[in-house]
Amino acid sequence: MQKKIQLSIIAGFSLILGAFGQDEKDLGTETVTVVKPYSPTVSDAFKIKSAPILNDSIVLAKKEIRYSIFSVPVASTFTPAKGKAATVQKATPEKLYNSYVSLGLGNFNNALLDFYTSRDIDRGNKRVDIGLNHFSSRGDLDFTPLDTDFYNTKLEAAYSNRGRDFDWGISSAARHQLYNWYGLPEGVFDEVTIAGIDEKQQYFNVELGAHLNQEDSFLSKGEVLVKRFWDKVESAENRGLISTTFNFPLSEEDLTITVKGDYVGGEFINADVNNTANTPAIPYSQFQVGISPSILIVKDELSLNLGANLVYGMDGETNESNFYIYPQVTASYRLLEDMVIVYGGVTGQLTQNSYADYVDDNPYVSPTLTIQPTDQQYDARIGFKGQLFPNLSYNIRGSYSAENRKPLFKLNPQNSFRDDEKGYYYGNSFEVFYDDVKTLGIFGELNVDINRNFTLGVNASIYEYDTETDNPAWNLPNLKGSLFMDYQIDEQWFMGANIFFVGEREDLSAVVIPNTQPSDYPASILTLDSYFDANAHIGYRLSEQLSIFAKASNLANNDYQQWANFRVQSFQILAGATYKFDF
Repeated sequence: MQKKIQLSIIAGFSLILGAFGQDEKDLGTETVTVVKPYSPTVSDAFKIKSAPILNDSIVLAKKEIRYSIFSVPVASTFTPAKGKAATVQKATPEKLYNSYVSLGLGNFNNALLDFYTSRDIDRGNKRVDIGLNHFSSRGDLDFTPLDTDFYNTKLEAAYSNRGRDFDWGISSAARHQLYNWYGLPEGVFDEVTIAGIDEKQQYFNVELGAHLNQEDSFLSKGEVLVKRFWDKVESAENRGLISTTFNFPLSEEDLTITVKGDYVGGEFINADVNNTANTPAIPYSQFQVGISPSILIVKDELSLNLGANLVYGMDGETNESNFYIYPQVTASYRLLEDMVIVYGGVTGQLTQNSYADYVDDNPYVSPTLTIQPTDQQYDARIGFKGQLFPNLSYNIRGSYSAENRKPLFKLNPQNSFRDDEKGYYYGNSFEVFYDDVKTLGIFGELNVDINRNFTLGVNASIYEYDTETDNPAWNLPNLKGSLFMDYQIDEQWFMGANIFFVGEREDLSAVVIPNTQPSDYPASILTLDSYFDANAHIGYRLSEQLSIFAKASNLANNDYQQWANFRVQSFQILAGATYKFDF
């Protein structure tokens, strides 16, 4: 009974406390005045602890729960499939052949032969290369009474051996050329005189060379060349060159030193065309030895080559010698990555001239030349080049050079007092005139690759000459330009074209007077008209090995003069076939 009374009292107190707790009272409204706005700082903030300490009298203890997994093995029949890369359709690789031969025939009895073969030995570490090139013309031109046929044949052979850290090889070549001094001045000589002219000239050349290249060695490169050149009128020339390059590693850069020796000597048995008698002969002997140290510095976007060229030159006939020092400084800087690259430099050299080199430039020279080296004091240039778009590149350059004894081709005077074996003294051949020339030049070029199968390019050069003798720069144009195009139409058809332009040139026509200085000969300046020449070719592949082609030259049929009194063939067409094979 006492327990029931106690429970009743406790229950009553609980009801009274509950009633007071649920009593709602109107608290009313109050006005709060903010004296200073609250500006919290970092120090005012606090971080709630992830496991706060509870200051409570009743804390329930966490009950530890343990888990256990009752695993039951389940049999699986899933078998993963092996991954396979997606296949890419590949173009059929073109079979490479080690030999080919081309034959062609055209008007003016033009003939073309081109043969090449290459044989690999010892898995490509050794190789033998043989090439034969021939181009000839047996046709005559209507506007000259003399023969105008020519031919040019060259045979080359080479052997190379490649090792792990070096390669070496030997090469040889033989060449035969035939040309005619057919450029007679019009209306000067009668038929009897013309009938007695022997205008044929032939050139012969044999040479032997060797080279050595090494990696990770102070002797990095070596070259040797010996050459024998002669003509039909017993002019003869010997040439010998040797060059060695050494590399010495420094702290960050490499020091490169090139040592070079160059000799040329020979004799023209015929005298200068200005002489009324064919005496005396013209012997010559030029020797030079030089050393060229240089250091290549590459820093980020800058590439700088600092060097010099020291040359000792000697004339073996006069025993005169000179020592020359030339700058060899070039640099390039990527101003805007590949879009704008600034480049420039100042270089110079003592150029060894030779009879063979003059014939390559102008096959109508007379066998009565004076051979002297050219002192190129400096050639300064600066330009910009780059890639404007992925398929458009450009190159713009300005240059200024100074050359002493620069060789210029000039017409030989008419000399009716000579009776040489060959007829080159009728104003139908060229001499070499040496002059001190300063040249200002501007060059520009654009190349466009429309796609992988079509390329197009155009370039132009403008020159201004200043000569020491105040004469014109004989046979040098003030303007030159060219345009070229190649197009692979499809797998079978291909074509190409090129157009080049040469501006006006000046030459001198003179007549020999006995006992008179050449500067006092009766003479007149000839102005050769500018000209352009357009050429094109097209071909079709009948199979992997056989293709046919056609070439057209002088498409505009221009009757221009490349050299004074030497007109070229009019429109020419040549067609033929090319066959590739394994030999």
